[in-house]
Amino acid sequence: MSSIKSLNKKIENCTNCPRLAEYIRQVAKNKVRRFADQDYFGKPLSGFGDIKAKLLIVGLAPAAHGGNRTGRMFTGDSSGDWLAKVMHRHGFASIPTSQSIDDGLVLKNAYITAAVRCAPPQNKPTREEMANCFDYLKQEFKILKEISVILCLGRIAHEATCKLLDVKPEKFGHNKLFEYDSIKVLTSYHPSKQNTQTGRLMWKDWSAVFQRAKRLAR
Repeated sequence: MSSIKSLNKKIENCTNCPRLAEYIRQVAKNKVRRFADQDYFGKPLSGFGDIKAKLLIVGLAPAAHGGNRTGRMFTGDSSGDWLAKVMHRHGFASIPTSQSIDDGLVLKNAYITAAVRCAPPQNKPTREEMANCFDYLKQEFKILKEISVILCLGRIAHEATCKLLDVKPEKFGHNKLFEYDSIKVLTSYHPSKQNTQTGRLMWKDWSAVFQRAKRLAR
C-alpha cells in the first residue's frame, strides 16, 4: 500500500509534459458553464482500485471535464457512467455510478489506470507524451502483483499494454483475446460518446467484454 501511495503522489506532482500541464491548468481555471461552481482537480491522475486485483483496466487518458475535474479517472462523465454501470453489473464495483471522488465507489478485483495521466487537448496525446507517462504504467504493473488479465479500452491503451508486456501489437478489435505467458489481454472499444452515441459500441457488446473479463479473472 505504501508503494502505490508513493507512486500516486509522484504522478500527481508530475510536470514532465509542459503542453499537458498547461492545458489541464487552463481547463481547471476556465471552467465550462455547467461546472462553473465546482473546484477542478487540475493535476495528473493516478490509477485507483483494488491493489490485489486480477483485472487491470487501461484507458486512454482522463477527460478534461471528467477526471480532470473530479480527481479520479472515469468519474464525472459519460464514459465513467458506462464503465461504472457495467462493472457493477458484473461484480467489479460497489455502486453503478462514478460521479465524484467521495461517492463511495469501491472496486472489487479490478484496478483502473490509463496510458496518459493528464487530459490531452482533443483527446490526442503526442507520442512523446505517451512515452513520458509509460513508466508510471510500468511501475503500477510491478506493484499490482496479482494482475492476470488486462482489459484495454481503445487502441492507444492496447499499444501501451503491448509495450508493457514487450510484445508486438496484434490487430486491435472489440472483444478480442490475446495471451502472453501468464497475462491475458482483452481489447474493447473505448466507451466514449463518439463510440456509444454512434452505435459503434452497443451495450450488449460492452457488457459481453466484462462478462468475459470476469470469467478470466476468477
